[in-house]
Parts: sequence; C-alpha cells; structure tokens
Amino acid sequence: MDAPQDFFDFISASPSAFHAAEEVARRLEAAGFTRQDPAQAWDAQPGGHVLSRDGAVVAWWVPDALTGESGFRIVGAHTDSPGFALKPHPDRAAFGFAQAAVEVYGGPIVHSWFDRELTLAGRVTLADGSTRLVDTGPVARIANLAIHLERKNEFNPHPQEHTSPILALEGDASVSELLAEAAGCEPDEILGHTVITADTQPPRLFGAAGDLIAAGRLDNLSSVYCGLEALRGAAGAAESGGDVLVLAAFNNEEVGSESTSGAAGPLLTEVVERTAAALGLDREETYRMLARSSMVSADAAHSVHPNFAGKHDPGHLPLINRGPVTKINAKQRYASTDRTVAAWRRACRAAGVNDQVFVGNNAVPCGSTIGPISATRVGIPTVDVGIPLLSMHSARELAGAADVEALTRALRAYLAAAE
Repeated sequence: MDAPQDFFDFISASPSAFHAAEEVARRLEAAGFTRQDPAQAWDAQPGGHVLSRDGAVVAWWVPDALTGESGFRIVGAHTDSPGFALKPHPDRAAFGFAQAAVEVYGGPIVHSWFDRELTLAGRVTLADGSTRLVDTGPVARIANLAIHLERKNEFNPHPQEHTSPILALEGDASVSELLAEAAGCEPDEILGHTVITADTQPPRLFGAAGDLIAAGRLDNLSSVYCGLEALRGAAGAAESGGDVLVLAAFNNEEVGSESTSGAAGPLLTEVVERTAAALGLDREETYRMLARSSMVSADAAHSVHPNFAGKHDPGHLPLINRGPVTKINAKQRYASTDRTVAAWRRACRAAGVNDQVFVGNNAVPCGSTIGPISATRVGIPTVDVGIPLLSMHSARELAGAADVEALTRALRAYLAAAE
C-alpha cells in the first residue's frame, strides 16, 4: 500500500493544537476559502469561509441558494492531544541538568513519553501583543530510570517528580532561549506561552502488509484530517443538497472542553447563529434551520486489543482497517441515538464503507467526546464515530491506513446528504 503521505504531512505540520488549526485554515484558503475576522461583519456569501481561534478552527461552506429544507451539516472534531504543557516559569535546573518545568495535559499514557525526542510546540505572545507559533524541533527528552536502579521493573512515574524533560547540561540551554529562537525574537519579548510537548518521530506505515500507521496525535488529528478532506471534497463538488456544511475542530477536548475555543464554549453556536443572521434569517427561521440540522462528532475509537480482549464487550469488538466505528453509550458518554446511528449507517452505505460499533464493557468505564457537549449546547442531533486505534493517548498510537480513507469517504457522503 502506498503511504498516505498527505495525512502524514498533516500530522507532521500539527505538533500542537495551534499548528493543527492553522494548517486546516491554510489548506482551506488554498482551496478558495476566505478568512473570517470575528470583529468584522459576518460573511455568508456562497462559498467557503474559515475562522480560527486559540487552537480551534471552524469552516463553513454556503451553497448558492438555500431551500426550505436547508440545515447545517456539521462534522465536529478536536485539535488537541495529551502531553506535557510548559508551566509559566518553564526553566528549572537540577544536579547539573537544564530541564523544562511541565504539567500533565489531558490523560497521556505517561510511561510512553519516556525516552523519546520531544519538541516544544505551541504559541507565544510577545510584548507588542502579537502571537507566533513555535516548534523547537527535538530538544527535550524525559529519561527513564535504569533497570539497575529499579530491579522489580515496576517504575511508576510520579507526575511532579519524574516527568521534567532534560534539555541539556546546565548552562548550555534554557526553555526561554529555545522558545525565543523558534519565535525569532529575544527571550524578554515573550510575555506568555501555551506550549506542549510532541513526539518528533515522523508517522510511518509498518506491518507485514504495510497497512498499519504508527504516529503521534492520531487522537484526534485523524478525525480533523478526514473532516477537512470531506469538506474540501463536498464543497468543491457543490454536493451539499442546499445545506450549509461545517467543520468544527475544537481545542481543549482532552481537558474537558470548557474554554472559549472548546466544545463547551460559544464558538459553534456563534458560527451557526451569525451565519444564519448573515443569510437574512430571523430568530424563528434560525430555529427552524437548526431543527433540520445534524452533526457527526468524529473522535478516535477503541479497537479491540488482542492482548487485553477482556477489557472489551465480547459482542462489540471493532477491528483496525474494518471501517469507522460508531460509539454508543447508555449513560450518554457518547451522543449517538438510534436515529443518528441509522443516519450515519446510511451515509456509510452510500459511501460503500463498512461500519462497526463500540460499546464499552459494563465493568470498564469509557471515555467521552465533544459529541454530548455540542449536542447539549447547540441542540443538534449527533452521532459519535471515529477510526479504531490501539495505544490511545500513547505518545505514539496505532491505526489503519484503510480506516482513514474510509472515514473520509463516509464523512463526505454525510456532508453530501447521500443517505
């Protein structure tokens, strides 16, 4: 199988949520979308528009004309991934080593981050109020403890004491200097930063058949990429059936989504309401349009693990490279309902894509997504889906190349109203 190089390029260009949002916006601008300044009059002219905010990005495509059946068709995802975020005072020194002071962001598999060459990536704000994206390249490493010093091989890293990355010998480098070099400024010009670690090992195909993907940040750049490609394809072919097509990739999902750029914030509501107003709809007409709308929340799903099959429900065992997974939970950890699941399955059938189902083992709590949050906040029926992964929240996760293509096709069919 040929390497999905464009997907790999997208991952490599997106070491942080800020980079991911900018890469989505850049690719959409290249496809003819125009940037929206939220402080200016809202643009709902026919064609594509894109807005980025603090590591989130929302794009919408307006058809040439609305009909009495028009609604919003939304693909939701998130740009952030677990890792280690720099603290406000990022420099520390201990026993002759220069280190970075970090705190845990989200729920990483902590030990998977040890002994990897890490970049420091994100955004800095300068004294003049401007912001710059930074990506230092491989400058940091969280070193493991030698087996000779932990004979039982039961090292359980302490999040405060054991996770500070080493940068260099003391006096040879500092976080402040590295960020300034990446930003092209002096260290004292940087007054604020939101920076996270990311694995610098590039994505690659592996396995006897060459159809498995090893990469960082598959949760959830896989969904962002598939949603981006689906939107570009559907919008370019004018396949919306009169609906406004939306891609909403939020930040901060890994820490609860409660931020101005998270799914619990006002971003999606702002985009749909301002778009409706710019289209000339009054409040009652906007509610009618929302009542005709739907959303697919796309976030990575769990493949059955062959070494830990007991962690899964025996009747619901998704496999890698067997198609996107529909996620269902009776406690509403996922937003899927019988009606939204049926609509998604129709889209999969229209795309010629096999669909699978994940339901958690009753004794094993499952995670959640932006789906229930957005569905509750905006009031739009939603289904939760995603490609199956192993090693979710590891520094380097495992997915299937065929699943990336399949989810893209299914999302495009959904956006094209091919149900």
